[in-house]
Amino acid sequence: MSILTITKDNFDSEVINSDKPVLLDFWASWCGPCKMVSPVVDEIANENSDIKVGKINVDEEGELAQNFKVMSIPTLMVIKDGKVYNSTVGVQSKQTILGLLK
Repeated sequence: MSILTITKDNFDSEVINSDKPVLLDFWASWCGPCKMVSPVVDEIANENSDIKVGKINVDEEGELAQNFKVMSIPTLMVIKDGKVYNSTVGVQSKQTILGLLK
């Protein structure tokens, strides 16, 4: 499944109203750890059709980052049924990220 670029304009339709769990990656282009976790998130998106994966650029979507109280990046969040189900901050292994979805 392709990775969605999540903005405040499509957030409700793609995340809140999703019938699948959504893995959100809060990131920025200047963030070294974000660049390390990004290929892992991409891999998870390609291997799991039962979830949605979205990326939120905190520089462009500061309001969304603020709404979720994102203080450090990368922050990964799982949204299920419109609510935060799980989250983690920093570079994580693929297994750890997959564990957030369970």
